[in-house]
Amino acid sequence: MTEHRPIRSFVLRQGRVSNAQRRAHETLMPKYGIPFADGLLDLGQVFGRSAPKFLEIGFGMGETTATIAKAHPQYDYLAIDVHTPGVGSLLKQIDESGLVNVRVIQHDAVEVLQRMLPSDCLDGVHIFFPDPWPKARHHKRRLIQPEFITLLCRHLKQGAYIHAATDWEDYAGQILEVLSNESQLANTAIDHAPRPEYRPLTKFEQRGLQLGHGVWDLVFRRK
Repeated sequence: MTEHRPIRSFVLRQGRVSNAQRRAHETLMPKYGIPFADGLLDLGQVFGRSAPKFLEIGFGMGETTATIAKAHPQYDYLAIDVHTPGVGSLLKQIDESGLVNVRVIQHDAVEVLQRMLPSDCLDGVHIFFPDPWPKARHHKRRLIQPEFITLLCRHLKQGAYIHAATDWEDYAGQILEVLSNESQLANTAIDHAPRPEYRPLTKFEQRGLQLGHGVWDLVFRRK
């Protein structure tokens, strides 16, 4: 009998951490970070107010998360990633921009969802450019799988959305299939959606578009 492989939101890679990222991680994580713990968070208490709450899963170097949070100070953002360079980078941006509406958890997003987030607590989830794992034999490592989306739906309020974006066409097709097959969700578009105004174009994305590469946004809402 083979052991069932638990879903995970990442594969840990050792990336180089710059001095500035390490310093930001050491000094700012106590201020803006939330330690992983086995117990439900009170997000209103975490942010010190009652406001719409959005979850960012896999924020890379944090530019998009910081840009969105800065443009929407009326909303709160919980950002989750495991990679120290990106965490340090986002913490530095939070501090330099004086953002009071972002908190960071450095841990596997699946375990955070399972053990730290209450049901029906989120107004939206952003999953921008998750690792595409382009080789067919690695597709099982992709984050957006049926089991993960069902787990995510537990934490969405009625009418809340899941917004995924990818620049890999076959992954866009898989995401569309997975989200369409989740009975708790409804597509906001026919197949793929136009890029919502709140999602900024990254430098990498702009270069890709100039070269004729595609980007696919998918936005589904909780019924």
